[in-house]
Amino acid sequence: MRKLIDSMRTCMYEAPGVGLAAPQLGLGLQLAVIEDREEYHKDVAESVLVERERRPVPFHVLFNPLLEEIGNERAEFFEGCLSVSGYSALVSRSRAVRVTCLDERGQRKVIEASGWYARILQHEIDHLNGTLYIDRMRTRSFTTMDNLAEFWKGKPVSEIKSELELRTS
Repeated sequence: MRKLIDSMRTCMYEAPGVGLAAPQLGLGLQLAVIEDREEYHKDVAESVLVERERRPVPFHVLFNPLLEEIGNERAEFFEGCLSVSGYSALVSRSRAVRVTCLDERGQRKVIEASGWYARILQHEIDHLNGTLYIDRMRTRSFTTMDNLAEFWKGKPVSEIKSELELRTS
């Protein structure tokens, strides 16, 4: 299991990504690895980090996670995925979650997360349940990473949503 976790970590870093679930590698295991490294934040505007509530998250492992949404508050941001490389879309997710799981030592762990970390957890646990972000996306927002950078980079999500609604009406 240690070898698999190390391989998943390496694969996640090389992509680069902030999470990877075993099913993305063709493995039928309820296992995911997560880490949002500080170096991934260096080219992101401070206003975007604040809007997304994004902070570094240390490396950790989730075995058999159970997800519970906390409250009714939702947040919508662009997401990408190593399984759908080169694309992104707006996805609405719960702003806060609680995850009960086992860690890499088999110890029970309860994680309470909000903001971007909660989004990462939901995204990876979705993989374990056979769901991709494209199953949850705002369809009209689906775009290439190049177009995302050209047309939407640095804009608040509220402005992007308004522009998308104008284009579809």
